[in-house]
Amino acid sequence: MIKLVAVTLLWAFSFSLIGEYLAGNVDSYFAVLTRVLLAALVFLPLLKFSVLTGPQKLILAALGAIQLGVMYIFFYHSFLYLSVSEVLLFTIITPLYVAILNDALFRRFTPFHIVCACLAMAGAAVIRFQGVSPDFWEGFFIVQGANFCFALGQVGYRKLIASMQLSVSHHQVFGWFYLGALAVALPAFFLFGDSGQLPATSLQWGVLVWLGVVASGLGYYFWNQGALQVTAGTLAIMNNALIPAGLLVNLVLWQKDTDFGRLALGGGIIAGALWLSHRRSKQAQRTI
Repeated sequence: MIKLVAVTLLWAFSFSLIGEYLAGNVDSYFAVLTRVLLAALVFLPLLKFSVLTGPQKLILAALGAIQLGVMYIFFYHSFLYLSVSEVLLFTIITPLYVAILNDALFRRFTPFHIVCACLAMAGAAVIRFQGVSPDFWEGFFIVQGANFCFALGQVGYRKLIASMQLSVSHHQVFGWFYLGALAVALPAFFLFGDSGQLPATSLQWGVLVWLGVVASGLGYYFWNQGALQVTAGTLAIMNNALIPAGLLVNLVLWQKDTDFGRLALGGGIIAGALWLSHRRSKQAQRTI
């Protein structure tokens, strides 16, 4: 749980950094490639090549390709159509994807997880329910593509690790995750990228380095490790904790208009959903 909270605080800055310094100024495919490449460079020196079987390597790489590579392509494109607050708003459906996909992969049905996820979605909607731009539908579906990829990567990683008996630490095999993402990001840039829209300032380069090494490299590793230590319901709720955190950062750093009443009410609903999920988890553990 601590890992998820820490990464939530870390990622809260990412939305604003992308929206303020990169979107519309730096080619989105190049931004994705840079983040994925830097993240891979963090973990490749630690990679133990002979630990996993061939199929396990392919599955872990495929999860990285989906959760990081394809998701980032959707995510960065969404900022061309939407404001930071709108992107945050449209991520509210992610918890529902997490709950449903987790039950599907583990071949079970847990209505309580979906109830908690829907409650968190309601809290997020309270925070950012407002008028949207004319590009609403296009931006909305682009964000949903990112949400689905992010959710599938999380629950897929939980499923993969549950079926493995690792003889080494997770960080010694996680490099395959970033190699899979790189296999998507590299050809995407060469096929669709604009080499005339590369970073032009040291600030833009600095933002990319921060996002690549810290937000992507360390962030995705610790998020996926944290996902192994909580219930599916709690994981779904934590996906929406990014919304109030991201809005607070956007407010403090760039003084964006924020309805504090809605923020407090919506944040309280999300916190309540998280508490319910934890309470249900503890009750289930006592009955085992």
